[in-house]
Amino acid sequence: MASRLEINFIRLLSRCESIASEKRGETEWRLEKYVGALEEMLVALRKSLSKPTPEVLTEYTRKVDFLKGLLEAEKLSSATEKALANQFLAPGRTPTIANERMPASKTVHMQTKARCTGEMRDELLGTVGGIELKHSDTKGFLTLITTGETKAEGSARLKQICGTEEVFPLDERQSAAELEAVMQHHHNLQEKLAEDMLNLARNLKNNTLAAQNIIKQDNQTLSQSMRQADLNFEKLKTESERLEQHTKKSVNWLLWLMLILVSFTFISMILFIRIFPRLR
Repeated sequence: MASRLEINFIRLLSRCESIASEKRGETEWRLEKYVGALEEMLVALRKSLSKPTPEVLTEYTRKVDFLKGLLEAEKLSSATEKALANQFLAPGRTPTIANERMPASKTVHMQTKARCTGEMRDELLGTVGGIELKHSDTKGFLTLITTGETKAEGSARLKQICGTEEVFPLDERQSAAELEAVMQHHHNLQEKLAEDMLNLARNLKNNTLAAQNIIKQDNQTLSQSMRQADLNFEKLKTESERLEQHTKKSVNWLLWLMLILVSFTFISMILFIRIFPRLR
C-alpha cells in the first residue's frame, strides 16, 4: 500500500503534468515551483522506509526529469533550439493516475513537439521578402527550399505559389537575397542536426567497441582461470593419491615395528624368569 508521502507525490506530479499540457504565459511560475517540490519529495521517497519498488522509483525519476527538461527547453530563445532540446526529452512510460489511458507525460511531449514545430515553421516560413505567407502556401514553399532551385526559379515559384506578382517587392535582388538567407538558415539547421546525429553515432560506436573489448578481456581472464583451476585440481588429485599411498606404507611399517617390539619384550621376560629364579 502506498504511503502518504507517495500519494502526495503522485497528486502533485499529476497536477504538474496537467499544467504542462496547458498553454502557459511568461509569468507562469507555478510549474517551476511545483517541479522543485517534486524533486524534494522524490529524495524523501528514496530515503523513506516504506519506499516504492526500484522500478516505480525509476519511473518517478523519469517523469520529474522530463518536466525539468521541459522547463529548461522553454527558456531557450530560438525555436530551433527548443525543437532540438525537445527531441531529447524522455517522457514517462506508465500512467500517473489510474484513469489515464495514455501517460500524461507522453501527451505533453507530443503537444510540446507540435508547438515547437509550429514556432520553427513560423520562424522559417513566416516572412519572405517582407511578405507574410498564408498557411496554404507553406507546403509549396517548403518544397521550394528543399529542392535546391536557383534564385530565379525560386523567385518565379514563389510568385506562382502566392498567386500574383504584385505581392513581391519590386527589388528582385533584395527578394533573392532574403530567400537565400532563409534557405541558408534551413541548410544550417539540417547540417547541425546531421552533425549531432553523427556525433551520437560515433559515441555509440566507441562505447560499443569499448564494451566489446572489455567483454573479450573478461572472457580471456575467465578462460585462464578455468584452465588454472583444472590444472590445480589435477595436481591436488595427484598429491592426494601420493599422500594416501604414503599413509598406507607408514601404517604397515609401524605395525611391523610394534609386533617386533612386543615379541622381543615377551622373549626377554621369559629369559629373565629362567635365568633369575625366584628366591625361596
